[in-house]
Amino acid sequence: MRDVLVVIALLIVAATATAAALARDPVRQAMVLALLGLGLALLFTVLQAPDVALSQLGVGTAMTPLLILLTVRKVKRGGTEQRQQRRRR
Repeated sequence: MRDVLVVIALLIVAATATAAALARDPVRQAMVLALLGLGLALLFTVLQAPDVALSQLGVGTAMTPLLILLTVRKVKRGGTEQRQQRRRR
């Protein structure tokens, strides 16, 4: 039974990693990375590494996608402000 869970978790990780690599939109990429983090946490749990799974939940599932989304927002906002400043001149 454990082998079946490992295979399922590996398939989830492989599918979400491929989807993350193929995604073009950074926002969509961040969401898929969050799913990848969940899949990895599941895999680590099945492989009896709960400490690594908890770290993965905190960093890979929550913090990394959040930082990517905040960065994308800041970059888009910065581009808008620069265009407005050019128009004022």
